[in-house]
Amino acid sequence: MSSMQSNSSANVTFVRPATFFLNGFSNVPHVKYYYMFLSLVYVVTVLGNSFIMCIIYLAHRLHTAKYIGVFHLALSDLCGSSILIPNIIDTFLFGHHDISYELCFVSMFFVYHFMNLQSLTLLALAYDRLVAICFPLRYNSIVTIPAMFLIIGLMWIVSVIYFSVHVGLLNRLSICSSNVVNSYFCDYGPVCRLACNDNSLNLLMGKICFGFLICLPPVLIIISYFCISLALLKIAHGVDRIKALKTCTSHLLLVSVFYLPLLSNNIAAATTPIHPNARLINNSLTQIIPPMLNPIIYTLKTEEVMQSIKELYKRHKVTTTREINIKFCVRN
Repeated sequence: MSSMQSNSSANVTFVRPATFFLNGFSNVPHVKYYYMFLSLVYVVTVLGNSFIMCIIYLAHRLHTAKYIGVFHLALSDLCGSSILIPNIIDTFLFGHHDISYELCFVSMFFVYHFMNLQSLTLLALAYDRLVAICFPLRYNSIVTIPAMFLIIGLMWIVSVIYFSVHVGLLNRLSICSSNVVNSYFCDYGPVCRLACNDNSLNLLMGKICFGFLICLPPVLIIISYFCISLALLKIAHGVDRIKALKTCTSHLLLVSVFYLPLLSNNIAAATTPIHPNARLINNSLTQIIPPMLNPIIYTLKTEEVMQSIKELYKRHKVTTTREINIKFCVRN
């Protein structure tokens, strides 16, 4: 009997559809207003992250290991939003719901890859604050520019290898039940559920991804801030303690904006029934709002960045005035 079952399973035709049909926001009422909101968010995200990257590039005082991490976070935010938001608008506003089999997996890889880079960069910035407060005398020798480039390089290597395997394993699935993906992008879970053959390995990889991407980094960040709290308690003067804590404010806000909605959505989805439309909108907001807010938080909450902006503005003003004076002298 078992041999007959194995023979029959071996004879099952492997199906690989030419295209997938993205069906995420199809039944959401007044959804065009949401697409207008996404367009506005994308414009602010591009301008904000481009601005913070330009400031870090132009201001010599920001050429430090910490701001290399901030630059990388802005770059990851910009790339992640550029892959996700324009495709959502093109797919659902202009009705291009069909996406090729290969392009579906490519877009899935890049969405998860850049989201993971955002998460790991926040972890790297937590490490920067940990060393700065717990080992202030050794900070400049531990958190160096080459060390930060090494950390970022390892992030890319680990993320690319992991998500290449993670997404590549979907090729072993036979997609014969349907080609309709009930999401706003080629999401791993909805694609995995379309399989007719055994997808237990893929589901296991999905759980590992959840732990690797969503759970582990915030746990490590919490541990780092626990160590920072212990170090702050040893500081005798309250003024020095507050001053040291202020250096962590912008990072804590970034961590809260990124992880709290993400964790809340996943906990709510696992514990309470949520309407599919509400779940899709909540999930999309958790991916698009943090990249928009990150440069605003770093610009307004970081004294070094604000000072650099003022210095660059004064330098530009002096240069402009000098050029005007030179032109005036030449004419006379």
